[in-house]
Amino acid sequence: MEKFKALGLNKKMISVLEELKFTEPSEIQEQTIPLVLAGKDVIGNASTGSGKTLAFASAIVQNLTPGAGIQALVLTPTRELAEQITGVTKKFATNTGLNIQEVYGGVSIENQIKKLGKADVIIGTPGRVLDHLERRTMELFELKILVLDEADRMVDMGFLPDVERIIKQCPIKRQTLLFSATTSPDVQYIESRYMKSPTVVTVTQYVDSSKLQQCYYDSPSYMKFSLLVHLLKKEKSGIVMVFCNTRKNVDLIVANLKRFGLPAHAIHGGLTQSKRNFVMDKFRKDEAEILVCTDVAARGLDLKGVTHVYNYDIPGKADEYIHRIGRTARAGKEGMAVNIVTDKDYDNFRRVMMNDSFKIERIEFPNDVEKLAPSFKDQGYGKIGGNKRFYKGERTYNPNRQRFQSGNGYAGNRDRRQGSSYGGSNGRRDSHNSRDRGSRPFSRTGNRRHSQN
Repeated sequence: MEKFKALGLNKKMISVLEELKFTEPSEIQEQTIPLVLAGKDVIGNASTGSGKTLAFASAIVQNLTPGAGIQALVLTPTRELAEQITGVTKKFATNTGLNIQEVYGGVSIENQIKKLGKADVIIGTPGRVLDHLERRTMELFELKILVLDEADRMVDMGFLPDVERIIKQCPIKRQTLLFSATTSPDVQYIESRYMKSPTVVTVTQYVDSSKLQQCYYDSPSYMKFSLLVHLLKKEKSGIVMVFCNTRKNVDLIVANLKRFGLPAHAIHGGLTQSKRNFVMDKFRKDEAEILVCTDVAARGLDLKGVTHVYNYDIPGKADEYIHRIGRTARAGKEGMAVNIVTDKDYDNFRRVMMNDSFKIERIEFPNDVEKLAPSFKDQGYGKIGGNKRFYKGERTYNPNRQRFQSGNGYAGNRDRRQGSSYGGSNGRRDSHNSRDRGSRPFSRTGNRRHSQN
């Protein structure tokens, strides 16, 4: 524990860390804890699972006084992450007398109001926090520390206007801590406008790239689900995460996996909080292995032992791809990221492949995949899993072309809608206000900017 003591943590914190079996600080903890304890604004570029919660919780636990009003506010993009941070921070704050409350949507606001009067620390999602501020059931006059956790994901989800409205109700004299796995113009905007000479700390990726194998299968649309089932049954794995771009796709995939003997569970923004908690408890108790989810719902989930990540729908941005594959190959363990690519995914996958740091190997489509007949409703592309083909000739992914090519020589424009290989973008994407807010797809030619439906 000598390294933790050298960072400036007091005896109470050291004692708690010993009880929690901490042995030595992570890279982000080692570089940021002295800065946050000194009251400086800090930008921490670190991914989920890097130990950043202790980095900002140390200032909250050591620098605040119980019973003096709301002195710290931690904003997170998702309910699960708010719950996770609250649980960890409460452990760190053992025997300090600090009252720590979580605030997020999907549960009774009246129960939250009753607890806010005695709160010293609030950890919550922007939408519900703003709701309380507008109701005047929460006041930030005494705020000393503002934490923006997973700032890049909050921006991606469309929370930036809400975050700005919240910041404007905070005292100008405060400490602001921002943590983000990636950098974007919107995140840089927050840094430049609302932080005071912040110290930037960038740590190496928590994911071990040398232990992460990435691959893709170029699959006919009508065999996509069959391939997923084949791989899930064939691979020896621990916890598996299957990513889809919309809630509808998540529900359909889960229902059909169950039909074919694979007990899968769903996590997305359309589920009640009690249902989401129920699902996560199953994984924490090792009672479940296959989690099908959207990007938003999965962000910040505390899942250990993820061996495989399957991109059933290819994300529209390289940053989203990074967040997904970052769920595996952690803490020195091996992991696998598998992309199932059909002609509807080519544009998205090409955007991902523009990042030269991704070493994604092509694997030939297996000859022994059993053709299944999943039950998907017609969403404009025909019945997936049936006998209907959607094209003439054999289409294949060519990373060097802007347009796909087919066996009959056709290389014209195709349906450019972003989304899954069935349902297009008609399925509801997860967002903070349940509206389809997807980003505007990238156009390599620069002269075609088209919005997501």
